[in-house]
Amino acid sequence: MMFRISLVSFLFLFFTGNVLYAQQLAPHFNPREYHDLLDLSSLQRDTSLDQSNAKAPENFRIVYRSPEVGLKNRWDLWINRSRGLGVISIRGTNGTATSWMENFYAGMISAKGTLQLNDSTTFTYKLAEDDKAFVHAGWLLGFAAMAPDMVQQIKHYYQEGIHEFIIFGHSQGGAIAFLARSYFQYLDAIPKDIVFKTYCSAAPKPGNLFYAYDFDYITRDGWGIRIVNGRDWVPETPFSIQRTTDFNTINPFANIKKALRQQKFPVRVALSYMYGRLNRPTRRASRRYQRILGKMVYGRVKKVMPEYNRPVFVNSHNYTPAGTPVILYPVKGYDEKFPFDGKNIFVHHSMDAYRWLLNHIYNTGQH
Repeated sequence: MMFRISLVSFLFLFFTGNVLYAQQLAPHFNPREYHDLLDLSSLQRDTSLDQSNAKAPENFRIVYRSPEVGLKNRWDLWINRSRGLGVISIRGTNGTATSWMENFYAGMISAKGTLQLNDSTTFTYKLAEDDKAFVHAGWLLGFAAMAPDMVQQIKHYYQEGIHEFIIFGHSQGGAIAFLARSYFQYLDAIPKDIVFKTYCSAAPKPGNLFYAYDFDYITRDGWGIRIVNGRDWVPETPFSIQRTTDFNTINPFANIKKALRQQKFPVRVALSYMYGRLNRPTRRASRRYQRILGKMVYGRVKKVMPEYNRPVFVNSHNYTPAGTPVILYPVKGYDEKFPFDGKNIFVHHSMDAYRWLLNHIYNTGQH
């Protein structure tokens, strides 16, 4: 009798749509999945909502394309209803001066705070727990302009049964994908039973070490992936400078001046001199980077977004990679297929190069 009641209860829950869905999205790098994401991203430039999308991966349909916002930022939403899966595909640098300016707007700001986008719009965000977590000002601005739209679409399709989402971006899009995943983690408006998986392809470094720690923690066990072509220089940017203040609070440098004062006079003078010679250059360089890539570039951003208020830049420039790395190592034949001629500096950063390596290493498609 109890079995019959339980069965009836289960069937009632199932047919009223309240039963837990069967999760299909799996953690860790999936070469075929990444291949499809590259294909979706390649369609971002020339696919409209009215087209049949014949070249899109099987069962994927574009349901939303955002307007251009922020610093020429845009994203697409693809749905695969047979899998109950949505793909948030974030566009990378589009070749315009404004889009490039977003990359160079590399002053660091706190991973928690509020941005004043215009006179009537503020964006309050949390991207990490740690107060020492900092992120790239330009990519956060780009994401901030898209975030409300993303949240609205996620919530809409969640109500239609889409409970799993992949966040994907290549290059600048990959950098923004980091921030999007972090934002959704801490946003109360996002249903907590949504499963997110993140692929950051050819992405530069999104923030400092403490931001990377947070991202790697919330995506632990294979849910946040960084794919890098071993010949690509873009994932090595922005420039990183590590200062003594970039360490955890408890470290041997925190009270080094006090420790030096406890030494005998000749030793104290010698060690203070050597420490100063080592510490001052990084301190000056960090300030210079923040001044040029933060405050000076802000002046140019202001011309595009006149009502955007300058955020508070922090005294750090310690950019660090984030995400579980998947290295597409240049195998035999790669350098012949993608030769550097002295001018084509993005030859190893292209989707074609990444796709070629993926196909040859993982045998995912045509060589």
